[in-house]
Amino acid sequence: MPEVFRTQRFVEFSDTDMAGIAHFSAFFRYMESAEHALLRSLGLSVFQRLGDDDALSFPRVNVQCDYQAPVRCEDELDVAVSIERLGTKSVTYRFDISRGDTPAATGRMTSVCCRIEPGQTPVATPIPDEIADRLRPFVADE
Repeated sequence: MPEVFRTQRFVEFSDTDMAGIAHFSAFFRYMESAEHALLRSLGLSVFQRLGDDDALSFPRVNVQCDYQAPVRCEDELDVAVSIERLGTKSVTYRFDISRGDTPAATGRMTSVCCRIEPGQTPVATPIPDEIADRLRPFVADE
């Protein structure tokens, strides 16, 4: 059984629209924040320096979110993070966002491991073994 990382998040006033409901775009920040929390819990980062001038990072190439129920200011959300696919150069996360027992949204985000050098276009590169090994326990059974 794969591990699931769990974190909580409050809906802030600035996340809401004129109707007092969290704006659809807020869910993308919730997902990114949960991804970063997972990586930090594993001793990793979404941006890791390799030297003085270059780094390893994970730019997003696809993000989607399906909404099931509205959430409002000061609601406490539970965000469950798992990994649907861990490829050679990419990782696809799944986010199940709920308010108590009520599902609020399901999202997916695919990021590609890239070498980042100043003034250069990011170049996709294989995910280092030490990073893949830390992520592997969260990969959903295939």
